[in-house]
Amino acid sequence: MQKYYTRACNFYFGKHSLQKVKKKLSLPLGGNKNISFDTIEIITRTSKKKLNIKQLKNLPINIKKKVLSDLKNICRIKKIKKLNLNNIPLLMGILNLTPDSFSDGGKYNEINASKSQIKKLIRSGANIIDVGGESTRPGSIDVNQKNEWDRVKDTLKYLNKKKIFISLDTRKTYVMRKAVSYKLDLINDVSGLSYDKNIFKFLKQTNLPFVIHHMKGTPKNMQINPSYKNVLLDIYDFFERKLKKLRKYGIRHNQILIDPGIGFGKNLKHNITLIKKISIFHSLGFPILLGVSRKRFIREISGVNESKNRLGGTLSSSIYSLMQGVQILRVHDVNEINQGLKVFKKIYN
Repeated sequence: MQKYYTRACNFYFGKHSLQKVKKKLSLPLGGNKNISFDTIEIITRTSKKKLNIKQLKNLPINIKKKVLSDLKNICRIKKIKKLNLNNIPLLMGILNLTPDSFSDGGKYNEINASKSQIKKLIRSGANIIDVGGESTRPGSIDVNQKNEWDRVKDTLKYLNKKKIFISLDTRKTYVMRKAVSYKLDLINDVSGLSYDKNIFKFLKQTNLPFVIHHMKGTPKNMQINPSYKNVLLDIYDFFERKLKKLRKYGIRHNQILIDPGIGFGKNLKHNITLIKKISIFHSLGFPILLGVSRKRFIREISGVNESKNRLGGTLSSSIYSLMQGVQILRVHDVNEINQGLKVFKKIYN
């Protein structure tokens, strides 16, 4: 039986969106009238077709039923505790407490450097701080769980006193359980909840919000000739299977973010396809988190080699992602990305 997927297209932002929604010419994304769309793309493994929302009544009954169900997911209000998803995109500032992360390894390992960076991220406009003690760059190897905890514990203790949303970037429930005694608002497990067999029990017990992240393989082997039949639909199906498994384990809450994992088991073509068509994941019914900051695909397109010199590529893909309704952007250069987004919004409106 052929499977149909629905992608929201042709977005409007700010006052243009408000006007369109008021006239019922577009549909609000996630209940947010500040961003809306008036077109959908109906996709199968063998075809795709774009329609204005006014043309939905002409669809065959079985397809219309599926599309309307997807539209309900796309348009329903999205909520994550302590986050305001009406003012998108929110910025997740990256804090790597590692010696070997691909872009800033070793810069913030010492607690005073970590504190200074936290203050900078908050001052620059970060809504979330994502703390990580293990590099998952291509080719990296696992870090002992106790060593990983030792890297992050002092910073988490410091953050416990700050009024900022805290995300923990870890694959290990040992580290998660230790962190719960501090301030912890979100679990960001890049393995797609597949590394640690105890993760489902932990998520059910704590009821914490979490990210479902896609990664093909492991950090050690993920970039060795990654392949897909259809990268967009294969990853969509992955999320559906993972959500079904979560429900099976009794995790019923909807405090979930979806991250397609740019650079995690993807080549340049895969990454560009995912970014270009990122809005397909809205029909899963959850906010989208996207990490494009300083990623290798920018170097492959622009020829700029050093990761610290990829700000332009990060900004352009961040603005594009905003116009596809991405709710959260995970970035290194919070001040610069925040500035770029503010200027774009002002000009657009």
